[in-house]
Amino acid sequence: MKKQVLEFISSIENERRRSDSEVLVDLIEEESGYQPYMHGSMIGYGKYHYKYESGREGDIFVTGFSPRKQNLAVYIMPGFSSYEKMLKSLGKHKVGKSCLYINKLADIDLTVLRKLVKISVKDMQKKYHCKNA
Repeated sequence: MKKQVLEFISSIENERRRSDSEVLVDLIEEESGYQPYMHGSMIGYGKYHYKYESGREGDIFVTGFSPRKQNLAVYIMPGFSSYEKMLKSLGKHKVGKSCLYINKLADIDLTVLRKLVKISVKDMQKKYHCKNA
């Protein structure tokens, strides 16, 4: 699986986005404890099963990232309400519901990102039965 991830990353045309993705693939693997795998055009780590009250259910990664053209999107699946203090010391970023948008890794503190990934994965593991893909 990691071979597919590395092939995907090597195909990224933008040199900075490619090199930032090479850093992220290892950083998230180290902090999550899960092996990376391709989930469409996203790189996922771990897997859990969700089920909404509406009855909709499925499997998705515990954390991951996507090297988009305009930015890097890091998926912090629990959302950010519990991590406000950490986000203040992260550096230049934007957030969506579960997406952390970063233009380039040089804009942020990687130590803070490591902590954020590690804590968010632990929070997911408390709530869901998480496993390797």
